[in-house]
Amino acid sequence: MLDHPLPDLDAWVLLFTSNALPVLRITKRSLAELRGDVEQVEARELSRLILHDPVMTARVLAYTQPLRSRNLQRDITTVGSAIMMAGIEPFFAQFAELFTIEDQLCDAGPQALLGVLHIIRRAQRAADYAQEWATWRHDLHLEEIRIAALLHDLAEILVWCSAPSLGMDITHRLSAEPGLRSADAQRAVFGFTFNELQRELCRIWHLPPLLQALIDDDEAAASSNPRAQNVCLAVRLARHSSHGWDDPALPDDYAAIAALLHVSVDTVCQRLGLLPVPAREADGQELLV
Repeated sequence: MLDHPLPDLDAWVLLFTSNALPVLRITKRSLAELRGDVEQVEARELSRLILHDPVMTARVLAYTQPLRSRNLQRDITTVGSAIMMAGIEPFFAQFAELFTIEDQLCDAGPQALLGVLHIIRRAQRAADYAQEWATWRHDLHLEEIRIAALLHDLAEILVWCSAPSLGMDITHRLSAEPGLRSADAQRAVFGFTFNELQRELCRIWHLPPLLQALIDDDEAAASSNPRAQNVCLAVRLARHSSHGWDDPALPDDYAAIAALLHVSVDTVCQRLGLLPVPAREADGQELLV
């Protein structure tokens, strides 16, 4: 467990790309249960399980990229496709030994585990929002949108798993100085931002350019790409509402989401459960979230 920053960005990249990354305990437990009857396991069932765990999702995608055939015309951009490419039994063989986040942080104190689980829960909420809005927008590749939102804060999760005291340092800086930008706090502690670290990890893991573009925290680029904007807004909403629904940035989020989905702000708030849904709309209407 690290209690001080590594020398530079490359050192952190080496740490995360040369060591097995820990997954959620529930992921390890669920995979062990499925392994007991591997012949009955379907790729779709396995995919649903993995897509709730950001680290496991990244590990699966990174593992299968080198397996991609030169004859395959499309990149592997979904966990379902990755599992089909690898095969069910080879998949279980590859991930037979998994170390858990809970075990890795067992000696770091309860705040360390609570901190990383909070970020993971935020990523799961972002993925849920992004997928639901993609459904509303009739996006044909929902899983790509879900994965991009789920992995958006992966670098932050990995840092908390390896150096929770540094993650808590950033949290304390942001609490002590409300106007401080997250990126500036990250640079003050590490010398780089989590987004810069994430870009390098995606490059080393050879994640498809499509996913890299959707994951990247570039709001200017996202503004001209509805799919990237879908991901960006889902991540923003999950972050701003992570401690409640009174964050001053949320009204701007609601307006941006309404513009993306071509609905009113009231409709967005109704679907988030913040306003009552009119009786005439409540019966049988598809939910946004």
